Amino acid sequence: MYCPNCGAFVPEDARFCKTCGKELRRPAPAGEAGADRGPVGFSAKINDPAFARYIRNNNRWSAVFAVILAAAAVVGFYIAGEVSSEMENPGSLCIGLGIGGMFLTIALFQILGRKRSTTWDGVVEDKTVKKKTERHTYGDGDVSDQNYLEYTVVIRSDRGKRYSIRVKNDDTMYRYYRIGDRVRHHAGLNSYEKYDKTGDRFIPCAACGTICDIKDEVCRRCKCPLLK
Repeated sequence: MYCPNCGAFVPEDARFCKTCGKELRRPAPAGEAGADRGPVGFSAKINDPAFARYIRNNNRWSAVFAVILAAAAVVGFYIAGEVSSEMENPGSLCIGLGIGGMFLTIALFQILGRKRSTTWDGVVEDKTVKKKTERHTYGDGDVSDQNYLEYTVVIRSDRGKRYSIRVKNDDTMYRYYRIGDRVRHHAGLNSYEKYDKTGDRFIPCAACGTICDIKDEVCRRCKCPLLK
């Protein structure tokens, strides 16, 4: 098992973490007081066929959407080159082909990224909140600055590489993860599962990210099993 405080590996029968000294919490046996504390451990439900099906559908829709956008760009620029006085073919058509190729390339990288991603374990190392400003320029030339909060959760893999979850103006995931939480990154889904879900009232779907009640068994949106 892993220490929920520092993420170090400790023997199953240990009462205290040998690295940080924290007392280890254990799920109570069924029927005993505290048995409703919450699920602990990485869920075997990740092997449910629903997740593989979700990834296949995502790849399929990425490809279909990219083909539609690419075709629209090619046709649109070709027509513009025929009827517009500002652009002429074949120059306009070449621009459309370039933009269409960009859409296809983005979809290809998305699909390859899902296929090449791996499953790995890590620990929540840090959490930060930063005030930031972004500038918006409107069609009439007006410029305005808008302030926002950037919530960041930093995860360090067991191999020492750091990954960040960044969300703007939404502290849901920031509150969900605690420093020292043991987490697992799931290949193809690019989502993180907590090892110790004790005391949690909600759980994010590992597939679509929808926030669900911890008592639910499947995601209300994509119907994939909740990892608990």
